[in-house]
Amino acid sequence: MNKSLCSLLFFFLLILSSSAQEKQKDTTAVDSVKTDLTRKGVVVKDVIVEKREEINPLAPSKAAFYSAILPGLGQIYNKRYWKVPLVFAAIGTGVYVYINNDDLYDRFRTAFKRRKAGFIDDEFYDINNSGIVPGDPDLSDAALQDGQERYQRDRDLALVVTIGLYALNIIDANVDAHLRQFNVDDNLSMDFKPYLEYNPINAQPNYGMALTIKF
Repeated sequence: MNKSLCSLLFFFLLILSSSAQEKQKDTTAVDSVKTDLTRKGVVVKDVIVEKREEINPLAPSKAAFYSAILPGLGQIYNKRYWKVPLVFAAIGTGVYVYINNDDLYDRFRTAFKRRKAGFIDDEFYDINNSGIVPGDPDLSDAALQDGQERYQRDRDLALVVTIGLYALNIIDANVDAHLRQFNVDDNLSMDFKPYLEYNPINAQPNYGMALTIKF
């Protein structure tokens, strides 16, 4: 039992020793590269990597899905709260115009159909309340036909515009989610300029060109 325990400890120490040697080799290799570059006139500085917000590849799809369910919800997901009233106003106006024109179209169509059936009691026959005079309506049959055609055309146009605004709301949420994750940091830059450094070991200046990349 003691032999087994000793063997296990020996194996564990061997692993630790091997790991320490590998780390030492890596450090030695890095130092060797830096030294070699320095001899060639290339100065290697430390690299500082700033922690940035992680990119969520599903964010654009989620934003588009939420806006498809309820207009403006994708904008809330993107934290673009100021866009929500604009979305509601645009789509709400389109819906209102559609409903209003559809109601007028139905009214004119109903009156026109009753005229053709021989009735004189529709709402447009005596608009001025001057009394119903058979054969002399305030709004003629031709005017009723023109009215229903015009309101039908305006209703269909309002429907197309509303669908377009609804689609635009989805596209805006999707594109905005993409742009929110696009890196537009001011640190994204590259600079190439003269370089001068004093070497404290041999008391001589080191000079050349420095390439600075920030990312």
